Amino acid sequence: MKVETLPLDGVLLLTPPRFEDERGFFSETYNAATLAEIGITAPFVQDNHSLSRHRGVVRGLHCQVPPCAQGKLVRCTRGAIWDVAVDVRMGSRSFGQWAAVTLSAENGSQFWIPPGFLHGFCTLGDDTEVQYKCTDLWDRACERSVRWNDESLGIDWPVSDCQAIVSPRDEQALPFSSVIDWFVLP
Repeated sequence: MKVETLPLDGVLLLTPPRFEDERGFFSETYNAATLAEIGITAPFVQDNHSLSRHRGVVRGLHCQVPPCAQGKLVRCTRGAIWDVAVDVRMGSRSFGQWAAVTLSAENGSQFWIPPGFLHGFCTLGDDTEVQYKCTDLWDRACERSVRWNDESLGIDWPVSDCQAIVSPRDEQALPFSSVIDWFVLP
């Protein structure tokens, strides 16, 4: 597996090998032992699958806080997304900074986003499917959202505010300034 470190501590881009022939390809997308070798040891307890019908759908920025903080291993299985993680660990050198990658069915890459980060994505085409593994179960009481286009974050989304297709819930998300003690590093 190809492992690329990104500017945010703990955030990784993983690309499993593909074995191709005239029939198509085979790829091992999850192997607990392989992930443990690179430090991802939390068990995955929930898988999620989303379909976005149109280009420009923005989902996020979301996280779960303790005691149900989630790490996510995200991949795009149809189409392509621009996937982003934002560090919300108070005390981190990269607090408030973001990193983004393009995930697609074609490149087969996966984005590891540990607990302590907001996550969101924008679809780059129609009928895009995203699947991700979570290290904790969904819990409404622990769920938090930050406005996807908060100016203080300066995220360079591949869609303008007026073109983005955003849920009413995400439109009403909190400003980044509300992230004070969601995750505190020792």
